[in-house]
Amino acid sequence: MAADLVQLAFVPLFAEGFVSPFNAVLDGVVCVALTLLVGWHIAFLPSFIIEQLPIADLAPTWTIAIIIATRTAGLEGVPPAAKPAELQQ
Repeated sequence: MAADLVQLAFVPLFAEGFVSPFNAVLDGVVCVALTLLVGWHIAFLPSFIIEQLPIADLAPTWTIAIIIATRTAGLEGVPPAAKPAELQQ
């Protein structure tokens, strides 16, 4: 979400056209930062590619990638729910 805020705050720098390399650099920094913070996840690759496309980069792909990458992060080691009493007999 911070990358989206930076893009909104500095709209002229991240507009499509001559100065759009700023957007590519920002996306590279975001990809590296997320990989260091969360660890590598396959959802980061399509997000990085989509962010390089002119119109498709309007979607919050980094936010979606983080949701996908962390949705099961805390579930390892959690025991399955106890069966109801009627199923245990």
